[in-house]
Amino acid sequence: MDLLPTPVTQAGRDGLRAVLDKPRTAVVGLDFDGTLAPIVEDPEQARAHPDAVPALAVLAPKVASVAVITGRPAEVAVHHGGFAAVPGLEHLTVLGHYGAERWSAATGEVTAPAPHPGVAAVRAELPAVLTRAGASQGTWIEEKGRAVAVHTRRAEDPQATFEALRGPLADLAARHGLIVEPGRLVLELRPPGMDKGVALLDHVRRTAAGSVLYAGDDLGDLPAFAAVEELRADGLPGLLVCSGSSEVTELAERADLVVDGPEGVVALLRALAARIG
Repeated sequence: MDLLPTPVTQAGRDGLRAVLDKPRTAVVGLDFDGTLAPIVEDPEQARAHPDAVPALAVLAPKVASVAVITGRPAEVAVHHGGFAAVPGLEHLTVLGHYGAERWSAATGEVTAPAPHPGVAAVRAELPAVLTRAGASQGTWIEEKGRAVAVHTRRAEDPQATFEALRGPLADLAARHGLIVEPGRLVLELRPPGMDKGVALLDHVRRTAAGSVLYAGDDLGDLPAFAAVEELRADGLPGLLVCSGSSEVTELAERADLVVDGPEGVVALLRALAARIG
């Protein structure tokens, strides 16, 4: 049986206690890549940890809501996660594109506003910008529908290429009304006004939650961490979990609990479900 770890902060211990004491009012928010799914060189090959969906299917009926919050398109996350038509996940929500898209397991449908016109303009200019910036071989572009991402993990010098591209991509994004979201050797150009913090706050308020747990692994999860800290300041208990990574120490330093990647996240979900009973 998986043991339920103890958070290192008092706020985290209070958050965990609130989830356990009143699970029917608890929201469990989870990032996808690096949290439910191991990081891989090709994001199209990313799949949820094999034990993630079974763990969620046991936990989800015992809490108010489980929400997967991701920068991916919602339908892509649903496919890569294997979340559709799973008994026990009938009330799962996937908030794609940082909350701009909402997929409901109850209906199987995605709702979303019209795409930002700046994304198409950036997409057209991006190859030339990368060439001018001297992006090394192995740098590649990921089409994300409502956003576009540049990956350097397969470049000859991943970190140097990442740093060299930050300025040119920020300039390109600004010209078209977009922002740049840095991650683990990836720079995503997307519309402003939506991030995982905004998405999480909206979902918590929609569900009238009494507590919240959020688990993430990357810089893009920092706004969600900040949202939980804001909720705690307002009296709503919350637990911050980092899916441990040596690449993103900022998240680990702010977390109440650090677990060993997706394997550790799955173990935590199973332990929570077992304790709730």
